[in-house]
Amino acid sequence: MPHSFDYTRDELIHALRASGLTAGDVVFTHIGIDTLGRADGCLTDDETSAMLLGAFEAVLGPGGTLLVPTYTFSFCRQESFDVQRTATVGGPWSTYAPFLEYFRVLPDAVRSADPIHSVAGRGPMAAALLRDIPPTCFGPGSVFDRLQAAGGKVCTLGVGLSEASFQHFVEESVGVPFRFRKLFTGVVRDNGQERKTGWVFNVRILGDQSEPHLSHLENAATAAGICRVATVGRDAVRTAECRPLRELIVRSLARDPWFTARGPAADPIALESQRVPPRRFDIHMPESATIPQMIDALWQVPRDIISDGYDAALQALATQVPMTVHEYPTGSECWSWIVPEKWTCHEAYVETLDGRRLFSYSDHPLHVVSYSLPYRGVVSRDELLRHLYVDEKLPDAVPFIFKYYERDWGLCCSKTLRDALTDGEYRVVIDTSFSYGTLKAGEVIAHGASDETIVLCAHLCHPGMVNDDLTGVVVGIDVMRALLARRNLRYTYRFVIIPETIGTVAYLSRNEDLIPHLKGGLFLEMLGMDQPHALQLSFSGTTDVDDCLTAALHAGDPQGWTGAFRTVIGNDERQYNAPGVRVPMLALSRVLRPESPDWPYRGYHSTIDTPEITSNARLAESRDLVLRMIDALEANVVPVNVYKGEVFCSRFGVHVDFYTNPEGHKALFDILFLIDGTRSIARIAAECGISFEATRATIDELHRRGVVRLDGPGSSPEAPKKAARPASEHRGTGRRQPA
Repeated sequence: MPHSFDYTRDELIHALRASGLTAGDVVFTHIGIDTLGRADGCLTDDETSAMLLGAFEAVLGPGGTLLVPTYTFSFCRQESFDVQRTATVGGPWSTYAPFLEYFRVLPDAVRSADPIHSVAGRGPMAAALLRDIPPTCFGPGSVFDRLQAAGGKVCTLGVGLSEASFQHFVEESVGVPFRFRKLFTGVVRDNGQERKTGWVFNVRILGDQSEPHLSHLENAATAAGICRVATVGRDAVRTAECRPLRELIVRSLARDPWFTARGPAADPIALESQRVPPRRFDIHMPESATIPQMIDALWQVPRDIISDGYDAALQALATQVPMTVHEYPTGSECWSWIVPEKWTCHEAYVETLDGRRLFSYSDHPLHVVSYSLPYRGVVSRDELLRHLYVDEKLPDAVPFIFKYYERDWGLCCSKTLRDALTDGEYRVVIDTSFSYGTLKAGEVIAHGASDETIVLCAHLCHPGMVNDDLTGVVVGIDVMRALLARRNLRYTYRFVIIPETIGTVAYLSRNEDLIPHLKGGLFLEMLGMDQPHALQLSFSGTTDVDDCLTAALHAGDPQGWTGAFRTVIGNDERQYNAPGVRVPMLALSRVLRPESPDWPYRGYHSTIDTPEITSNARLAESRDLVLRMIDALEANVVPVNVYKGEVFCSRFGVHVDFYTNPEGHKALFDILFLIDGTRSIARIAAECGISFEATRATIDELHRRGVVRLDGPGSSPEAPKKAARPASEHRGTGRRQPA
C-alpha cells in the first residue's frame, strides 16, 4: 500500500541541506504546509511544528539562528500590540500559522517589538537581530536590513521565493512605484510597559496590479544560481543568500520598476483614480477676484490636507496669480515626516434605527473627523459617544477634528445634539477612501534684484472655515499682486500656499538649497477678526526681520502687540524656525491674547468660522500692513561710518541745537554712536526707541551729507511714500512698545 505521508523528517533535513543551508547559518524561513504536504508521523499541528523545528536544528546546529515571521498587523487593525502576548495571525500567503505560534512561545524565543511585522528568533544571533529595532517594518535598521548585514539567508518551504518578505525590504530601499511608506500609530506593550508610538509600513497601492508577481524573481534567482531548489514532499525547499538576492532584485528593478509586481505597469495616480474616482468641484471665481469674492468661492469647499477639494481650491487660486504647483507623492520622506494618503469622503451620517437622519457630511464637512476610517454598522449609544466629538465651550457649534496619522473612525456634532441622544442604538455610515495621491503646494514668486528671499506663507486646508486660514491665503494673494506689479524690488518674495505643517515640511525638505537664501518670512493667518494685529516674533526675536516687522506693526497698527516665539499662536512658522532651518519666520494674526478665555478667537476650529465673523475692511487693513512691513524690509540697510571717532557734525551741516531741542540732539547722537557697520537701520531704531521711519530719514540725511554710506540690498532706497521727520525733529525718544 502507498504511504499516507508526503515526506519524512530525514528527507526534509536532506532537502534543507541540498538547498544550501549549513551549520551556523542565520535563516529567515516561510513555511507553507498546505503546499509542502504532510510529514511522516505528524498527526497534529504541534507534532508537525516540532518536526519542522527539529529539522532546522539538525541542519543549523547550536551555532545557527532561525527567524520566523510572527506577524500580527496590530496597528493596521487599530489594535495594541503586546510583544509577549499578541498571537500571530500568519505571515504572507499560506505561511503555516500553527508553527509560528509554536515557535513564538518557546521559552528561549526572542520576539521583535514590531506591531505589524514582528519576528521571532532562536539562536546566538536572535537578540542582536531582533532587539531595539527602529520603528519601521522594512526600512534601514529593520530585521531584514540586519539579516542581510549578518550574511543571512531566506529559506522557503512550500512557499515561492517571491512570497518571502525580504523582497519588500528591497522594494522599499529602491522605491518602487507601486508601494509607499505609511505611518501607523498605536500602543506597544513590552513586559508590561506601555508606550504610544508610530510605525512605518511600506504598503502597496490597492489593486491587483501591485500584488507580487509569483514567478519573476524566483525564475531569475534560480537562473542566476542565487536560489537553490531541493524537491521535498509535494513542493520544494528554496534557499537564497540575502546579499546576492538583494543585488539581483535591485538590478532587476532598475531595468523594470514593476519587476516584482503582477503589473502591468501603470501610473499609480491613474490606477488609484480608477479605484477611487475623484470628486469634482464647480468653483466660480472671476479674473482678478477681490478678497471677498475669493472667500465666497472657496470657504465651503472641503479642503482636507490631501483631497480633491484642496486641489480644486488651489487650482482656482492659480487663476488669480502666476503660480507653480509642486507635488509631493504619498509616502514621501520629508525629513522625519511622511506624506499621508489622499482622503476622500463620499458620504457619512448618523441616523436612528427607524431611519431619522440626525446629521450628515452633506450638511457640513466638519461632521466627519478629517481622515476618518470608513465604518458601517449599528452601534450602541456608548460606542457612538466614544467616537463622537463636540466643542464643550460652544454647545451649538460642530468642531473641526482631524486624525491624519491616527487610525480610527470618528464623527462630530454640536454638544446640544449629542446631549439629546437617548436611544440605545444608532446606525453609523462613514464611506471614506484612502488612496495614493500627491500633496500640493502653490508657489508665487515676485523676483527682485537680489536672490535673498522673503517668504510669505499661509495654509489652504481646514474644510468649511474662513478665518483659519483662508483669510491668510487671500491676503497673501492680494499682497503678491501688488508685489508683482512693482519693478524695483530688491528682495525676491515667495508666497507659499500649503496644507498645514506637512506642506511646509515637504516644501522645505525638497528645497534645501533655497534655505540659505531665505532672509526671513511672515506666516499669515486668522486676519479677518475685529482685533488688533498680533505679531509673533521669530525663534531668536532679535533679527533684522523681527526689528523691521515690529517697527512697521507699531506704525501701522498702534494697538498691535507682539509676543515671543510660540506664545501667540502656533503654525508653520515653527517649521521655518526649527533646528537645521532657523529661518526667522514671524507670524501675523488677529488673535486674542493667550489669557483670553476665547483664545485664539471665538469660533476657532468650528462651524462658527464663517464669512460672518470676518470683516472685509479688516482684511484690507491686514493686506496694507503686510505691504508696509515689506516696505520696511526693502528700505532696511546697514549704515557704515565713513569717519573714525565722533563726527564733527557742524563741518557737514548736521546740527541740532542742544539748548532748543535737547531730546532731538540726544536722538541724533544716539543714532550716530550706533553706526559702525554692524547694525541695520531697524536694529538702530529698536535700540534707540525711535520709529523706523524717523531713523531712516535721519540716516538718509547723514548719507546725503557724506557722513555715512549705506550697504546692503536697500542701499539705494525708494523715496518714501510719506515724508518722515528725522529723529532730530522728534521731541521725545520713546521706547519700543512692550509685548
